[in-house]
Amino acid sequence: MKLNHTFLALLAAGLCSLPPAAFAQSAKDFEEMRNELKALRAELNQLKAQQAQAPAAPAASASAWNDRIEAVELKQKDAVVLGDIPGSFRLPGSETSIRVYGFAEANMVKDFKGTAPGDNFTNLMEQPLGESRQGKSSLTAQTSRFGFETSTPTSIGTFNTKIEADFYAYCGVECNRNRLRLRHAYGEYAGWLIGQTWSTFMDTDNLPETVDFNGPPGATFRRPAQIRYTYNNPDLAKFQFALEEPTDGAKGLNFVARVDKAFDWGNVNARLLSHEQRVDGFSKRGLGVGIGAGYKITGTTTLMAQYTRLDGDGDGAYLVGANYPVLDGSTVRLDRSHGVVIGLSNVFSEKMRGTVSLGAVRSRHRLGDDYVNAYGGEGNHKLYQWHAGMYYLPIKNVELGSELIGGRRTTFDGQKGDMLRLNLQARYLFN
Repeated sequence: MKLNHTFLALLAAGLCSLPPAAFAQSAKDFEEMRNELKALRAELNQLKAQQAQAPAAPAASASAWNDRIEAVELKQKDAVVLGDIPGSFRLPGSETSIRVYGFAEANMVKDFKGTAPGDNFTNLMEQPLGESRQGKSSLTAQTSRFGFETSTPTSIGTFNTKIEADFYAYCGVECNRNRLRLRHAYGEYAGWLIGQTWSTFMDTDNLPETVDFNGPPGATFRRPAQIRYTYNNPDLAKFQFALEEPTDGAKGLNFVARVDKAFDWGNVNARLLSHEQRVDGFSKRGLGVGIGAGYKITGTTTLMAQYTRLDGDGDGAYLVGANYPVLDGSTVRLDRSHGVVIGLSNVFSEKMRGTVSLGAVRSRHRLGDDYVNAYGGEGNHKLYQWHAGMYYLPIKNVELGSELIGGRRTTFDGQKGDMLRLNLQARYLFN
């Protein structure tokens, strides 16, 4: 049955009169709009053919139809469309999805014993030795952050980018840390990642959540610039190889190889690191190995653990808590350390979750050997630090955290320094 010309004209006018918000709000809606335009054009061609046969027929002119179709096309171009990344939107006139995210955060910290220098958050490696009850209180919002991530489809996969920053920049004691600091900046395509992000040697999957910004010692916590290749075979494993930015003063790039395997019950991984350490023009290459695993005890409870063994660490990030390399004559001597982190997390309800964790580092050197003689007896022989924290979500996008933290530092010459602190946090998330 042929459609009445006047009905078609009214239908087109009605479509064009809809507000922009009524148009495509998802990729599915966007595709439906394209199909609708095709249908309108087909009807227009049919009208043109009918008008050629019967010029006096009561129908909208071809020019009026063109104006209406152009209006629909304009609204299609400017429509806000949900993107491919959760919480993202499609850039108008583009296939690129972009997600904006971040949070405003405030932390209040109260030390019941001595306060370590150089950081608002835990710094057990420099905890004051001996008995001390002169702990400080601090309040900061410098760990607030924001970021952008994008995804663009291509013929052989998606091209992804990410840029993230906070306001906790490292600098000397003479300046204010309240400066913009780059955390992540990279592009990722066809298995290749180039830019700055978490080290490939870092086991982020099995790192317990803490209210404390730094978390326990015993794990890797580093964001170097790097070139990484990932080969993922779901039936076998995920393999990663990376060249990473060297530690301070070194000239050769660090090499990391890693394999991950996911299971229904959790995950396991193994990591290998070759890194250069340089002191006053003399260098030595060290090795690092790591393993990690997570086990889902129940649907809401997860046990996680990781172990790291490292030869030296010039910036204290491949193994947080290890001592620095030291020059002994013309020989670079490296601290040989073990680190372990264990955590147990549980989601009690939609509004509450909690984690308890323990991190420990132990040097394999002892008082009297060559490394300790060159470094000094004040180097750290043993560190352990525990966390007991909770997060409460009173309303959507608001998290209130509280955590009690304790620890002990023991030096090669037997001195001890204890830490005990409370960290309270308010976090306001967007997207």
